[in-house]
Amino acid sequence: MKKAYNPQDKYFQKAKDEGYRARSAYKLDAIQKKFHLISAGDRVLDLGAAPGSFMQLVGRIVGDSGIVIGIDLQSIKPFRKSNMKAYEGDIFDENIYEKIGVFEFDVITSDLAPATTGIKSVDAGKSFQLNEQVLEVAKIHLKKGGHVVMKAFPGENHSELIRLTKKQFKTVKPFVPDAVRKSSREVYIVGINKLLA
Repeated sequence: MKKAYNPQDKYFQKAKDEGYRARSAYKLDAIQKKFHLISAGDRVLDLGAAPGSFMQLVGRIVGDSGIVIGIDLQSIKPFRKSNMKAYEGDIFDENIYEKIGVFEFDVITSDLAPATTGIKSVDAGKSFQLNEQVLEVAKIHLKKGGHVVMKAFPGENHSELIRLTKKQFKTVKPFVPDAVRKSSREVYIVGINKLLA
């Protein structure tokens, strides 16, 4: 008998116990533990940041000397720390990057996901478009030697996404954290050491 989907699994409970806004924090935590992308004092841009769990984890890593900026179409409940700021806006709108006033980051994280239709090819195509934009943002706003993390829904464009990421980064690794639900098709693409200035 197929196990019923449980939105309130152990990571949901763990997030509640540890004060994270969503279980997705543990996806980034697993990526960080494996690849060590984020360091104390880093400037980190989080795309698709709502409700802010990635930002919470990043804030703990970078400390008071770092900067954490989040962008999402949805409003994000403000953080107490002055070095953690969330902006409501569209990642495709260059004006939002002017608004935040930080033009170069050490790391860009993205937990962006399209509004899913349930049609795998459509959802994968929308995910690809979002990640193309993440790479465009990285071209402009990620420093040389910086890193990127992107959530993807693999489809017919997946090999093209890997190819595009390899054009920008010295090392590219797909990774599925344990916190990704077994029923989900999502995979994270990790780009390490940006090649271009």
